[in-house]
Amino acid sequence: MHLSVAVSKIDKWAERQGGDTLEMIERPQGGLSLVLSDGQSSGPGAKSISIWVVRKVVSELAEGVRDGAAARAANDILYAMRGGRVSATLAILSVDLQSRSLVITRCGNASVYVRPPGGDLYALDEDSPTLGFYARTRPLVTELPLEPGLMACAFTDGLLHAGGRSGSGALDIPQSIETIWQETPSAQALVDGLLARSLERDQNRPTDDTSVLAVHIQSGEPTGPRTLHAEMPLPDF
Repeated sequence: MHLSVAVSKIDKWAERQGGDTLEMIERPQGGLSLVLSDGQSSGPGAKSISIWVVRKVVSELAEGVRDGAAARAANDILYAMRGGRVSATLAILSVDLQSRSLVITRCGNASVYVRPPGGDLYALDEDSPTLGFYARTRPLVTELPLEPGLMACAFTDGLLHAGGRSGSGALDIPQSIETIWQETPSAQALVDGLLARSLERDQNRPTDDTSVLAVHIQSGEPTGPRTLHAEMPLPDF
């Protein structure tokens, strides 16, 4: 088996800095973790919150702390520092080679969609507590066995808000995932396709920061070495 990961994100229209932050880290016992956070509100203030949350989680994971415990640590310190007045959402998607599982950790984030091998798409959509508001927040953790064909897709709430102000109607996320996946079953095609549909509904002026993350377990050997490719716009200085 081999792993394919893709991320696509865009900032809110007319904001110089978005409030979503994503980091990737190799796990000390083998595997990879993707950590996605959306800070309260938007702009630089939201960015500072999400960066802090992600860096705290990543530092815990780097020390071998389990995903749920890392999320709780970020919550406890954020609550202690800000007294329950500041919040953030968090999603961690980890391919854990020690447990041979895909570990999905959610705190206040939108649903995570999962497509099991040979099965139907379904949502992990139980209410999960937002980071920072409560002293003893417990994240929701789901573990799935690593199998060829397994796919999971996480996103921030900008995808849910798309079309709300333009009047074009909300994006049907599960139907969009199914349609894109049937056409091109790849993580990159999925995140690009979802973001493109979101922008279309917002008439290319996104009403919120939007990030889409997908992981896909594939059969067979990878076509080459481990690779990472990234592109991002830079502001005019």
